[in-house]
Amino acid sequence: MEPDKKNTIGTSSNSTFARIEKVHPFLMMLYLVIVGISVMFLILMVAYIRTRILEEGPINRHFSKFFSISTILLICSSFTISRSIYFYLKDDLFKLKAVLWATLLLGMAFVWSQIAGWRDMDMHGIPFRSGSGTYVYLISALHSLHLLGGFGYLSFMLLKTLHASLNPIRSLVFIRNPYRRQQLTLLCTYWHFMDILWVCIYLLFLFFN
Repeated sequence: MEPDKKNTIGTSSNSTFARIEKVHPFLMMLYLVIVGISVMFLILMVAYIRTRILEEGPINRHFSKFFSISTILLICSSFTISRSIYFYLKDDLFKLKAVLWATLLLGMAFVWSQIAGWRDMDMHGIPFRSGSGTYVYLISALHSLHLLGGFGYLSFMLLKTLHASLNPIRSLVFIRNPYRRQQLTLLCTYWHFMDILWVCIYLLFLFFN
């Protein structure tokens, strides 16, 4: 007698467990990191909203223009990093190097604009220890710190690409190596997440300002 396949858990190739098993361990680790970061920032943003509404009330506070500039910079960097997979699949290391360089420079400009935003807030009478202002500094700084973690991986991929582009054989090995494509995928996923996270933070600050 054949076993009852309908009552067997996980036998279907389209089941949730089957799909989870197909996810690469590195990608699964990245997803877990993203969940952890999301929970941490969610707690901080809830604390910011509570302080802003219950303790301060409807008070208009200075909102630094540098936060708007940094948002534009990070969105642009998210676009440039998204092109890296495309150029990798097209075997175009020259353009791959260009978009990685552009992403790195835009990311550095983002961090600079965040620091400029902190200085601007302090000049307008919103120091670090100032109620909801504390959460603005803290959330912004933590986001920049997590983005710096992405800088390290981005710099690693850029150096690998530069090294491979110096020799035709190394270029061929680099392009045909599926592990390099996976590394770019992990980088893009993390970078897009940090971009979406900052946009949510920016809209939150703007709305409750």
